[in-house]
Amino acid sequence: MSFLSLIFLFSLLNLAQSQSQSPRGVFIDCGATVASLIDGRQWLPDATYVSSGTAKNLTDPNVAPILSTVRSFPLQGNTNKKFCYVVPVFRTGKYMVRTTYYYGGVNGRDSPPVFDQIVDGTLWGIVNTTDDYARGLVSYYEGVFVAAGKTMSLCIAANTNTDSDPFISALEFVLLGDSLYNSTDFGQYGLSLVARHSFGHNGSIIRYPDDQFDRYWEPFVLSNPTMAILRNVPVSDFWNLPPVKVFETELTSSGMEPIEFQWPPASLPNSTYYIALYFADGRNSSSRVFNISINGITYYHNLSVTSDGVAVFATQWLLGGLTNIILTPAAGSDIGPLINAGEVFNLLRLGGRTLTRDGMVTNNLHLSLGQQTWCHFLDDLSAFSEDPLAARWATSLG
Repeated sequence: MSFLSLIFLFSLLNLAQSQSQSPRGVFIDCGATVASLIDGRQWLPDATYVSSGTAKNLTDPNVAPILSTVRSFPLQGNTNKKFCYVVPVFRTGKYMVRTTYYYGGVNGRDSPPVFDQIVDGTLWGIVNTTDDYARGLVSYYEGVFVAAGKTMSLCIAANTNTDSDPFISALEFVLLGDSLYNSTDFGQYGLSLVARHSFGHNGSIIRYPDDQFDRYWEPFVLSNPTMAILRNVPVSDFWNLPPVKVFETELTSSGMEPIEFQWPPASLPNSTYYIALYFADGRNSSSRVFNISINGITYYHNLSVTSDGVAVFATQWLLGGLTNIILTPAAGSDIGPLINAGEVFNLLRLGGRTLTRDGMVTNNLHLSLGQQTWCHFLDDLSAFSEDPLAARWATSLG
């Protein structure tokens, strides 16, 4: 198979949606007994959505309110049983599913258990929060899936490494716009987040209300020059509806020098990925044209970037190991390249399963406990079964 997959260049379609509207969906505070209003969203107790397990309170006074309770599921006698949340959704709706885990010592052991998480019957990953918990951090996992029916399920299950009761802190099903990630065949695949960054940004995580779907955009800085420019990019013209704020900073170069950087930051398994890169030029008078290569393969040739912004997508791009991106000025360009933001997802084959436990995908999103505005750090390390598309496991390695 060629490394070069279909690439979509989108600066099209006026999708009039407000950036300030609250995320729509179901927000579940696992283990809670009453509803709570946090960041303008109604978090619901979980008893309506799950029929098993025990609600427990954490004794740690420093955690954010949504993390102060968990639902714990008994391991003894249930090693082959799934414990499932069933959530009402819109049939064919596209959902960002996010699971949150903070152990808090609820099992009376120093280390949290390791277990599986399964979405709509597909093994999504292994939940291993051990290193995060030791560092006082919270683990997150995020994916994008389309609802096949009027409900979706998120299940917790023991595996051969599980040594105490599995648990979960929070569960979100956020309804996404139809245009988001729409070049993906969601009848065959889900998307499992590997990295999402705002380049040149060194502040706090960009999320709601800047991102109407509450996606998390990590800061990403290098030794390259960075610029902070207040722009009014028409993001409604972008199919993935990135927040305006990610276009306020950029990685750029001195003069006509190329930009070269490693992203995502960690080594990746040999697998197939969805990649989206975002660009906007704040200098209306310039002719900014450059070439993009990934690991020496042309990703896009002669990309012209204007103040209106542009996004370049690859729906199925093979990656493995460290990923090197180079932006090189094209002939005739009078200014060097820039980049504002990027997203990478691993393609998760729906129903994909492997028989061994040697395949693991890392998808760490971390929260410092004292922060009421959630923030996290993301990295990825993984290995897969012989089928490179059957991405299946997720584990936190810090």
